[in-house]
Amino acid sequence: MGRLSRRVFALAALSTLTTASGAAAEPRHPRRTTTEMRGVWLATVSNRDWPSRPGLTAAQQRAELIGHLDRAAADRLNTVFFQVRPTADALWPSPYEPWSQYLTGTQGKNPGWDPLGTAVTEAHKRGLELHAWFNPYRVANHADPTKLVASHPARRHPDWVVPYGGKLYYNPGMPEVRAFVEAAILDAVRKYPVDGVHFDDYFYPYPVAGQTFDDDAAYDRHGGAFPNRADWRRDNIDQLVRETAAGVRRVRPAARFGVSPFGVWRNAATDPLGSDTRAGVQSYDDNFADTRKWVREGWIDYLVPQLYWNIGFAAADYAKLVPWWAKQAQGSRTRLYLGEALYKAGDPAQPAAWQDPAELSRHLTLARRHPQVGGHVFFAARELASDPIGAMARVVADHYQEPALPPR
Repeated sequence: MGRLSRRVFALAALSTLTTASGAAAEPRHPRRTTTEMRGVWLATVSNRDWPSRPGLTAAQQRAELIGHLDRAAADRLNTVFFQVRPTADALWPSPYEPWSQYLTGTQGKNPGWDPLGTAVTEAHKRGLELHAWFNPYRVANHADPTKLVASHPARRHPDWVVPYGGKLYYNPGMPEVRAFVEAAILDAVRKYPVDGVHFDDYFYPYPVAGQTFDDDAAYDRHGGAFPNRADWRRDNIDQLVRETAAGVRRVRPAARFGVSPFGVWRNAATDPLGSDTRAGVQSYDDNFADTRKWVREGWIDYLVPQLYWNIGFAAADYAKLVPWWAKQAQGSRTRLYLGEALYKAGDPAQPAAWQDPAELSRHLTLARRHPQVGGHVFFAARELASDPIGAMARVVADHYQEPALPPR
């Protein structure tokens, strides 16, 4: 189905499905052609959203995957961000990396079907866009290289790997690592008609108290042109972003490339250009991801900062972060969407604001005051399906009564 045909089909298909509240939507075309991002993340790392557990049959896995796509379409979303490379592995037959253990329970074991290929086809049938979500540098959620399949690139190139915080990571400071990661990603982009390529917030790992990310050898070899290690690390991530963007444009020009970083670039107390926040983590300093620069330079097609805090939260107020990010996007070619913490709604461990089913709906109402905000992406698919306190049903009722085309 051609791209234009899919977009027309999307409006017709989404208008006839069951909504989050369970009521059947009346078949109708929208009164106006709305264009906005309405997305959901579908996480596979540690079987977070899908598959529900490793070792299901191919038919069971496929049925669960289609169930998530159906739920997204029923709630009149239009984009799914499907995690296809959670830990230096693959949810498609990759010549670079092994099949993901989250499918069969055994890394490298063929699951007997093609999850990414199926996801693209089935998403498009439902009028949904499919953005392939890749984690660039995480190798394993454990620290034992011998647990990796023998053919794993991290075992063939142990010098590429840094153990840190009980996990294994590829070293972003090695050009050969960056080239490998980009090649592994572009293999999927070349093979499948994905609508986008998506990175999450994990570049250099989040800080772990009392531990050091040991990249001394790479810094000695490659960091001589930089005044300090932090600037060198940021340049490593800048290169990954620029080169991946160029590769996506070359291999699949119609696909978009976007990033979903931690929601605070820098606090104003650290940098006067930063936001009025007091977050303990700052992506510029801790993940070495200069997300503001990527937006202002137009290196990426879209940014989805993870604004996973409620309105009025003292350290990082959603109501203060939205206008700050809108200001950064103003005048840039980079589209701004907002990451929403659906997973917090109804969680008793979260602040009282998250026990109110209307909190997320208020986020969308607030964001509409800022024309730079082009939509929202919800974390994540498991909560989209369960919706424990009806927060997503409230969003749909208040904001998604009509279908919307994904932004182009």
